[in-house]
Amino acid sequence: MSSDFSSTDLGAPRRTVRRGGLIIALVAIGVVAYGLTIRAKESDALKQWTDEQSIPSVTLVEPVAGSKMSTLELPARLEAFARAPIYARVSGYLKQWHVDIGSPVKAGQLLGEIETPDLDQQLLQAKADVAAAKVNAELAGTTAKRWQSMLNTDSVSKQEVDERLGDYAAKQALLQAAQANLDRVQANKGFTRLVAPFDGIVTARHTDIGALINAGEAAQPLFVVSDMRKLRLYVNVPQSYAPALGQGTLAKVTIPGRPGVEYSASLVASSRAVDAASGTTLFQFVVPNKEGELLPGGFARAGIELPASQATLSIPASAIIFRQDGLRVATLGEHDKVVLKTVTVARDLGKTLEISAGLDAGDKLIDSPPDDIADGMQVRANTKANPGAGQS
Repeated sequence: MSSDFSSTDLGAPRRTVRRGGLIIALVAIGVVAYGLTIRAKESDALKQWTDEQSIPSVTLVEPVAGSKMSTLELPARLEAFARAPIYARVSGYLKQWHVDIGSPVKAGQLLGEIETPDLDQQLLQAKADVAAAKVNAELAGTTAKRWQSMLNTDSVSKQEVDERLGDYAAKQALLQAAQANLDRVQANKGFTRLVAPFDGIVTARHTDIGALINAGEAAQPLFVVSDMRKLRLYVNVPQSYAPALGQGTLAKVTIPGRPGVEYSASLVASSRAVDAASGTTLFQFVVPNKEGELLPGGFARAGIELPASQATLSIPASAIIFRQDGLRVATLGEHDKVVLKTVTVARDLGKTLEISAGLDAGDKLIDSPPDDIADGMQVRANTKANPGAGQS
């Protein structure tokens, strides 16, 4: 009896220990399984988040139909309607100047005087040459008449008479040459007076009393007279816009330093040629300037009013993709996948472009697309933005 009792008492604790170990093992397995499950879920979530982050986010804009009028903003320059640099035709020293910069002048008004001692001596010599040639011609004429009368008496030969007549003709030619030289010197003497060619403003004076004057355009002009009652506005217009500008086209002119002030200019002429270097055509506008507010030589901006085509669509310039195969835009297709389209730009208005072909009004256009965007790329679209197309 004692042996049976002892074995029973020892077996119960062993079973308890085994059961406890089994429970602990099961708990450990459960904890490990739970941890693996959580880690798998976190891994799936991380993968999903990574996949979502790898999809680029894009902003959509809508193409807008062209408006009735559009404005082309271009840089321009102002020039005097008439500008005359006054050069010296004779060499000497400036004797006196009568007008300074900013002075209004009338046509024919004296600007300055040149002192020409060398030319004065040439004038005296030319007069003496004319006097001598005149005396020689008169003497030759008298001699020729006398010999011609002697021919009738057979006291001289016909050959001798012809020689005297030829000498008289030569002396007359020398007289005419001397007179022409005198006229030339006298004409040059007249250029010692510098006068204004038209009504205007003296915009430059590059000389002073006693300054050495060299004749010719190689030297600096002594004065510059400009007619500023109206100004010429020169604008280089890109070739694609040139056909849209016709006689009387208007432009709104603004200049630095006068914010909010606009001047009206009208088109009067064009070069009718395209500059090969810049691909532009030079157009000339006229701006009234009765108050003298605009200054020649200044920089300006010209807003040229252009008729817009209803067949075009306006898009922001930031939506254009420049690649080797041409100009393209990215649109959003089915299942938020990218569709690239080749487009034709009708006019570049700076912030906006007018598209004539390749884009439909209902297309969802991607603004500022990533550099690596390609056909079929998955993207995530943000809220549509108003592109402001058609506005200038």
